[in-house]
Amino acid sequence: MTAETHQERVRMYDAQFAADPGGVYEALRARYGNYAPAELAPGVPVTLVLGYDAALEVLRDPGTFPKDPRRWQATMAPDCPVLPVMGYRPSVLYTDGAEHARFRVTITESFGQVPSSAMREYIEQSADAIIDGFAADGEADLCAQYGVRLPLLVFNRLFGCPPDIADRLVRGLSMVAELVNAEAGGAMFVQAALDLAKLKRARPGADIVSAMLAHPAGLTDEEMGNQIGMLVATGTDAVANLIANALHLLLSDDRFGGDLSGGSLPIEDALDEVLWTDPPVANFGFTYPVRDVEREGYVMPADQPVGIAYRAVNTDPSKQTDERIGNRAHLAFSAGPHTCPAKNPARIIASAAIEKLLDRLPDLDLAVSPDELQWRPGPFHRSLAALPVRFTPVPVLTPTPEPLPVGPRFPVRVPAPSAPSAPSAPAVEDREDSSVLGRLTAWWKG
Repeated sequence: MTAETHQERVRMYDAQFAADPGGVYEALRARYGNYAPAELAPGVPVTLVLGYDAALEVLRDPGTFPKDPRRWQATMAPDCPVLPVMGYRPSVLYTDGAEHARFRVTITESFGQVPSSAMREYIEQSADAIIDGFAADGEADLCAQYGVRLPLLVFNRLFGCPPDIADRLVRGLSMVAELVNAEAGGAMFVQAALDLAKLKRARPGADIVSAMLAHPAGLTDEEMGNQIGMLVATGTDAVANLIANALHLLLSDDRFGGDLSGGSLPIEDALDEVLWTDPPVANFGFTYPVRDVEREGYVMPADQPVGIAYRAVNTDPSKQTDERIGNRAHLAFSAGPHTCPAKNPARIIASAAIEKLLDRLPDLDLAVSPDELQWRPGPFHRSLAALPVRFTPVPVLTPTPEPLPVGPRFPVRVPAPSAPSAPSAPAVEDREDSSVLGRLTAWWKG
């Protein structure tokens, strides 16, 4: 059986799929097993991996299932709406081997310099400022007014991103995610990320982008722009979805909702549950086999995308357990060499955001019944269109924050990666308190 013979493919981009992806996955699994045909956009076929063990095999075998999409991309029309997301870039998402390791070590070692305590403190301060914008209203849309805004604010701060570049990043990303004029949105997004890399090359600051630029791996401006774009795209939209999906669970599921008024908030439990059953990135992890690959009688064609349906693999009936709380064996952050390099910051942002919101608004409740909530169409994300809530109005605590400035200039020192072939970083001038950790901690706190 080849994927090419399937005439009726599930359309992953329409409202019907968005409304009930779990039902679609179950039907596909019943008909095809662990591998099933689907369509990411009109005329763009994909093999969806639905089984947990099958997903691990794909994710852990870059030799058979490499990340480079260029052979597939050459067969797509330039205006294909998924190319802004899936098209090749010199990025950690689209490379394997030594090239991937070079990009990845730059990200992980630079993010590793931000103390989690300082990050959590800033997240809470930012959350307070955002909540103050609707605290006196008694109602809000927690997607648009909170879940989307907070990760953007935090990542802008992390990257020392000025407002004009941040605006273009946000607008471009929104156009790509919604497949609305995606080609123009992708171009806007890529250019904004490149502009930020060039800005930080010229005027480094106490931020992650400057630390990455100073890393001994020696990334070029183009390479940096692509890592920035990947981090913004996956770190803001996905974290916003994680916040909203977890709040949805807390407010609509009796297992969690009963604890809200009692002061015992199972936020980490809710995050674990959502990452298993409603992961914010629903279908991704695309690979492109170099030859036809047969598994269980299903043939995945060479140079055609194979995607991981994260919700499906996490709810694989053969792996079901009644105990998801505290169990982090889910694949919501992928697995293998391409495990998300920023999964810990993502959890910190989401948990701090939810804790602060429920602390400020303890009687928070859904303004509509759970079955009235709508989900945004799109093949990649699991994202609510809106999360309307009501609550007792509360006083404003803090003034509306000014736009975040670019951090102060400082010399960045980053330890060399273990790979002996990595290029050396240029020497920097010694100054008082020049350690990255000290500077970043002081910057985040003040």
